[in-house]
Amino acid sequence: MTSFPILRRSDRVLVQGMTGAQGTFWTERMREVGTNVVAGTNPKRAGASHLGLPIFASASAARAAMPIDIAVMFVPPPAVKDAALDAIEAGIPGLVVLTEHVPVHDMLAVFAAARASGARIVGANTAGLVTPGEAFVGIMPGHNANIFRPGRIGVISRSGSLGTLICLNLTRAGLGQSSFIGIGGDALLGTTSEEALQALDRDPRTDAVVLVGEIGGAMEEEAARTAATMKKPVVAFIAGRAAPPGRRMGHAGAIVERDAGSYVGKRTALERAGVTVVDTPHAIPAALTAGISAPVRRTMNTAH
Repeated sequence: MTSFPILRRSDRVLVQGMTGAQGTFWTERMREVGTNVVAGTNPKRAGASHLGLPIFASASAARAAMPIDIAVMFVPPPAVKDAALDAIEAGIPGLVVLTEHVPVHDMLAVFAAARASGARIVGANTAGLVTPGEAFVGIMPGHNANIFRPGRIGVISRSGSLGTLICLNLTRAGLGQSSFIGIGGDALLGTTSEEALQALDRDPRTDAVVLVGEIGGAMEEEAARTAATMKKPVVAFIAGRAAPPGRRMGHAGAIVERDAGSYVGKRTALERAGVTVVDTPHAIPAALTAGISAPVRRTMNTAH
């Protein structure tokens, strides 16, 4: 695994909690598009087979039996810490934590273990990762060709629903996606907007980037530092423009205290960095087309 948080078809995926209803449904959808799911975990069903794949008692047992690049978790909040630490201790380099409402002290322990081992985390409270035409992990509709199609636009979003809408708009406009990175909606995240921008800036399959942010926190202001150094154009949409101060809007990180994390502050920082900030998600395709040179524009909807 060399591209995380950008997903590749070759990445070998372990599904923690595969045998549950959600784990089963999404594993089937992931495999439909070619995701290389190699095994699942459930301590009560160790040694069994599910969807034609082996079930292990733990990530450590699975990793001892086969190479694994990414663990994706369909487990309830109280189980996330143990599942994540199990995957990290097993030497799995990439973790996708879908679960929301994970206790903060649990995620802090997971982040500390990941830093010590060199593992990378996306989430918590992420909708997952999608590389159209190759693979997806998580609960994004990566199997729906009306929403995701191969192309050369990278998309970063805290919100899975907003990310889905924007990818739908891009596809309808004839612009495909190189990668979707759902960083998650929690206040503390394993991968920030800035780190996702850096990954897409390095990605030779990406010509331009859409950044979907929200009020609250300082991630978009920090992402502006990287955007200012990028040669690839960036278009941004910030959700929560009309939210009153002190009101949380959907995600744990989407809350404004006085002027900190405000819509105006985020928009100003991004525009000073040369980012085009649009007022509505529907304006993103036109902003991309207007901001990209003609030779690049002709290749934006080209498959990998």
